[in-house]
Amino acid sequence: MRVEVHPTHPQARLIELACDSLRAGGVIVYPTDSCYALGCALESHGAVQRIRAIRQMGKQHYLTLVCRDLSELATFARVDNACYRLIKSLTPGPYTFILQATRELPRRLHDPKRKAIGLRIPRHRVSTTLLQALGTPMLSATAYDDSGETPLADPDEVQQHLGRRVELFLDAGPGGVEPTTVIDLSSGDPVLVRKGLGAIDHLLDLEAS
Repeated sequence: MRVEVHPTHPQARLIELACDSLRAGGVIVYPTDSCYALGCALESHGAVQRIRAIRQMGKQHYLTLVCRDLSELATFARVDNACYRLIKSLTPGPYTFILQATRELPRRLHDPKRKAIGLRIPRHRVSTTLLQALGTPMLSATAYDDSGETPLADPDEVQQHLGRRVELFLDAGPGGVEPTTVIDLSSGDPVLVRKGLGAIDHLLDLEAS
C-alpha cells in the first residue's frame, strides 16, 4: 500500500497505520533525512530476513538500529563520555555510528566478531514521528534499486521497485540520493568509514579508513 504522507506534518492516522504494520511483522518504506529506507520492528526476525533478501545482503552486513533520541542509546550500545558528546553534537542528523553492542541487543542483530551495531538518529519529521509513536527503535537499511548501487529517490521508482515487496510505503515526496556519513566509534577513537551527507568539516581528527 502506498500512502502520501505530509513531509513536515505527517497525518496521525497514516503514522498509526505504519506502526500497526510494523507491529504485525511487516516491512515498510519510509523517508529519512538522507534517503528512503526499509524498516521493520526490532523483534521481527521474519521481517529482518525479508529486508536482507530485498537488499541481497550477505551475513556480514547488519541492519542499522534507528532510534528516536539519545535516551535509547545506553540500552543498546556502549559509549564513553567523549563518544557520547560527539554523537550528541551530530544528532539528530544524517550520521550512522558504529558502536559496541550491549547484551540487550539480540546477538543475531550485531556483528558476531566485533559485537558492534550501526546506530542512527534521523532528522526527518516523518521518521521521528513514526519512532515516537512506535515507542521502540526500528531496524533499517537504505532503499536501493535492483543494482544495489543507487538509492531510490523518486516515489514512483520506489513504488515500482519495492511496492509489491513491502506492506506499506510512506510517500513523502522526492527523497535524497546521498547516504549517511558513517563514523566508527567501536574502538573509542572516531574513524571515518564513509563520507556521506553529514558534514565532517569540524571533525578534522577523523581519518578515513
